[in-house]
Amino acid sequence: MHKLLFAFGIVILLVSCTPNETSHNFSSVQIETVFKDSVSIRAITLLDNNTLAFAGSQGIYGSVDLRKHTVRTNIQTYDTLLPEFRAVAQTKTDFFMLSVANPALLYKTGTAGKMELVYTEEGEGVFYDAMKFWNDSEGIAIGDSRNGCLSILITRDGGTTWNKVKCSYLPQGVDGEGAFAASNTNIEMMGDSTWMATTESRIYFSPNKGKTWKIQTVPIRHKKPTEGIYSVDFYNALLGVAIGGDYTDPNDPRSNKALTTDGGATWKLIADDNPPGYKSCVQFVPNSGGEDIVALGFSGIAYSNNRGTSWTSLSGEDFYTIRFLNDSIAYAAGRNRISKLTFR
Repeated sequence: MHKLLFAFGIVILLVSCTPNETSHNFSSVQIETVFKDSVSIRAITLLDNNTLAFAGSQGIYGSVDLRKHTVRTNIQTYDTLLPEFRAVAQTKTDFFMLSVANPALLYKTGTAGKMELVYTEEGEGVFYDAMKFWNDSEGIAIGDSRNGCLSILITRDGGTTWNKVKCSYLPQGVDGEGAFAASNTNIEMMGDSTWMATTESRIYFSPNKGKTWKIQTVPIRHKKPTEGIYSVDFYNALLGVAIGGDYTDPNDPRSNKALTTDGGATWKLIADDNPPGYKSCVQFVPNSGGEDIVALGFSGIAYSNNRGTSWTSLSGEDFYTIRFLNDSIAYAAGRNRISKLTFR
């Protein structure tokens, strides 16, 4: 009995607010553009508290100094191609970027300030969507299904080599299943646990950094190819949120938002049939006890201060992806720009 009570107490601590964490009750957002160009940027990552790295269309990649808002950019070419990058990741020593479509091109920091090509894949249906690292040695990238299963790449040597997981080690695939390359937030990690969200509103869950997998089902609608889960985020090992919808009908709020409080074992719809509709990225606000959630897309920025039960529109400005620097400042990227968002 004492052991049961102890375990129950740990669960309560994980899913509840600490005394220092509570909703920030935001009512507005100030938007300051720090980079403008004629490109689409769907992949950003905070290298540290002072630097944001990004990659986008037309082979562009670069970094933003968050103190001075100065920007450095470069162009990555592959033969005569200008790759379209929609996934980036980082370790303490290296920056990575992954292109969509055929051929898939995965680059890591090389020598003399240049990027080094460490993985390529060619063939019909090749399309990679998101990438993230568990630690400085181990990372994962996911792509659309080929040959009967989801495409999964794993590195165990800091990104120098990447190996594709065989279908025999993965759950049975669904025809046409993939992930939306909309915000590089199809993958979430907490310790050794990993959640990967797909177009079929399924989540591939691994408790051991990609060694074994099982399926979690989410009640987000996915009848059309443009529907499914676009983004997933976890506040802790138990509390998570997923969002999707249909980008061709962005105002439709039916069955497009879901919450879990048990690590994804079960998911329940939230604010069903109530705004917001389609969003491409969702993130918990830091230090909010898991109460505050921000979701955005080309249809604007939405905010909830009660774990998604109700939402408020803070802005109609369009973005694709967002990352929080702290509990009131975030950086978002989208069509032609990267902006600093200050929530108040």
